[in-house]
Amino acid sequence: MIKAWSYIEEYKGLRKKILKSIDRTLKSGQIFFGKELQKFEKRFIKENNLKYGVAVGSGTDALYIALLGLGIKPGDEIITVSNTAIPTISAIRSCGAKVRFADIRSDYLINTDNIEKYISKNTKAIIPVHLYGQACDMEKICKIAKKYKLKIIEDCAQAQGAKFKNKYVGTFGDAGCFSFYPTKILGAYGDGGFISTNSMKLCKKIKRIRFYGIEQSDKKNKFKNKYYANEHGINSRIAEIQFSILNLKLPKVNTWIQQRRKLAKLYSQELKNTFLKLPFEKRNCKHVFHLYVVYHPKRDLIIKKLKKYNIQININYPFPIHKMKAYKNMVYKKRDSLPITEKMSKGIFSLPLYPKLKNHELLRVSGVLNRILKQI
Repeated sequence: MIKAWSYIEEYKGLRKKILKSIDRTLKSGQIFFGKELQKFEKRFIKENNLKYGVAVGSGTDALYIALLGLGIKPGDEIITVSNTAIPTISAIRSCGAKVRFADIRSDYLINTDNIEKYISKNTKAIIPVHLYGQACDMEKICKIAKKYKLKIIEDCAQAQGAKFKNKYVGTFGDAGCFSFYPTKILGAYGDGGFISTNSMKLCKKIKRIRFYGIEQSDKKNKFKNKYYANEHGINSRIAEIQFSILNLKLPKVNTWIQQRRKLAKLYSQELKNTFLKLPFEKRNCKHVFHLYVVYHPKRDLIIKKLKKYNIQININYPFPIHKMKAYKNMVYKKRDSLPITEKMSKGIFSLPLYPKLKNHELLRVSGVLNRILKQI
C-alpha cells in the first residue's frame, strides 16, 4: 500500500532521539510552559523571519485566538475562501463573526481581483489561505486591507516556509497562523499551533488569551500569575513533550521542504503529457508542496481504479464549506456565487507526497495513473 501520507518512516529515523528527549523533558518536572516551549518559540521565530510569536494548542486555536486578539466580535464580517479546511471557518464562527466567501482562481487561491466587492461596512478582516503550500498574492491583499483599514490574518497552516516575493508567509499580516498537526510541514505527534505578529502589544494579548486571560509576567504577585484573569481567555497550552519533539524536527524542515519540491518536480515530469491539471509554482512564489493537488473531471473514476492498485488518494477538499450543512446559510447574497470553487471541488485530488516517500513509490503512482488516464 502506498499511503497518501505516513509518519512511520520519519519516526523510525528519529525514534531514539525522540524517546531520549521525552524522557529528559519528563524528568525536568515541567509539564507546561517550560524550557522546551521557550526554546521552540525563539527558534521558530528565527527560522521563519518573524518578529514575535506565540505557540498555542492547535492551528484552529491559532486562528481563533488571533481573531479574538484583534478584537473580532459578533456581527463583524471576515472575507475568506470556501475552498479550505473546516477550521478556518470554525474559528471565525466561534468568534460570532460572519463569513463572506470570495471565489478562487484556478490555482486554488483567493481571487484578489474580486475581494473588494465583498467588503461592507461590517467587514473587519481578510483571511488569505495559503493553500496546499503556495502563498496568496499578498501584495494586492495588503493594498486592499490598507485602503479599507482591514486586519489581515494569514492562514499558514499548509504553507510554513512558503514565500511571496522572497518574504515568508506569516510576515505580511497583522497575524499569521500556523499548524503543527502531524500531516503538516512541521508536525508534532499530537497537535499544536503558532501565531506570528509584528505587534508586541498583540503578542502580549495573545499570550494572555492562550492561558485563561492570565498575565503570567506579573512578577510582583506570584499568586496573581496563576489565579487572576485580566480578560477572557481559553486553555490553549501544549505539553512540553510535544515541544521536545518539535525542537528535534525543526532543524530538518528546510531539508524536508527541498525533498517535497523534488518529489513535486518528478510528479510534474512524469504526468506532463496527461490531461491532468497539474500544480505549478507561481511567479514570485516559493511553493513548499504540502500537497500535490491535481484536477480531472473524472476524478471519482480515477480514484476507484487507483484503489485496485493499493494506492491511497486524498481529496482536499471534496466539499466547499458553503455546501456543508453547518455553514450552508452563509452565502447570503446572490453575488456571492462561487463557480470556480464548486467546479474545482468536483475534480481535485491529492497524490501521495511527503518527505519519506521513495522515488520508486512515486514512479509507481505516476505510472499507474498514466495507464488509467489512457483508458478513460
